[in-house]
Amino acid sequence: PTSAQVSAVPQSGRFCYTLDNDVLTTEQRQFYEDNGYLLIKKLVSDEDIERFREEFMRICKKEVNLPGAMIMKDESLRSQYGQSEKVVNKVQDFQEDKELFRYCTLPEVLRYVECFTGPNIMAMHTMLINKLPDSDKQTFLHPMHQDLHYFPFRPASRIVCSWTAMERADQENGCLVVQPGTHKEPLKPHGYPQWEGKVNKLFHGLLDEDEKSPRVHLVMEKGDTVFFHPLLIHGSGINKTSGFRKSISCHFASSECYYIDVKNTTQEHLEKELVEMVQKKYNTTSVELRDIWNFRARLVQGQRINL
Repeated sequence: PTSAQVSAVPQSGRFCYTLDNDVLTTEQRQFYEDNGYLLIKKLVSDEDIERFREEFMRICKKEVNLPGAMIMKDESLRSQYGQSEKVVNKVQDFQEDKELFRYCTLPEVLRYVECFTGPNIMAMHTMLINKLPDSDKQTFLHPMHQDLHYFPFRPASRIVCSWTAMERADQENGCLVVQPGTHKEPLKPHGYPQWEGKVNKLFHGLLDEDEKSPRVHLVMEKGDTVFFHPLLIHGSGINKTSGFRKSISCHFASSECYYIDVKNTTQEHLEKELVEMVQKKYNTTSVELRDIWNFRARLVQGQRINL
């Protein structure tokens, strides 16, 4: 079944970040409550992952037209490798790609998503990440951050990321790194890190990072999926191997979530940067942050209410 009996508000008072249902065990719920993430082994099949990989390769070769998607590349490698997976490090906003968007509708994924969002589920933000080999320049190191920094909708506890490893992810090839329990902290100021060399567009990080906070490297096998809270502080290391580390992810939210005005908040400068990028890309002058998210959002289960 894709739909468990889920109430929109926690019943027991003991759990703040998960909803009452028969999918998660009490131990799993408590782990997420305490740590802000939950790893489910072998959730997505090898067959599905290979289909996603094949579609990604077609996108790299420009065999697929992907309206609305942001294809992020290392331009310095294009002259050497042309159009290939050796250049493309991220496909963002793939909601118009029928094959990749299947990930957001997989019953086995939505079954767990519903534990955090409730039965009315929107797919809000999609990414396929292809972490390139990067031992020298650290171009694709993603600084520690909170995903809620990017989202102008609330409440945070009804938003969850589903992140699936498309091959083994470990410290050698730049697996996810999380700071357990930080989902209980408020949204912190973010900006571009003061690193030497190139910093990727919109790769914002915490401006005041606690270097002493305990960190966990999430070693994952192909098909393993981690669900995590949008306030959980996380990032990823560099890929020190000669191969590629692929993952596919979607941020889901309850359709009962609502948009907020980010003016005079720590997110205001992000809004300005994002709106300017969209205006330049589509040669338009009248666009707001809410418009960008409405363009991305897709209903994947239940009813569309607010978002």
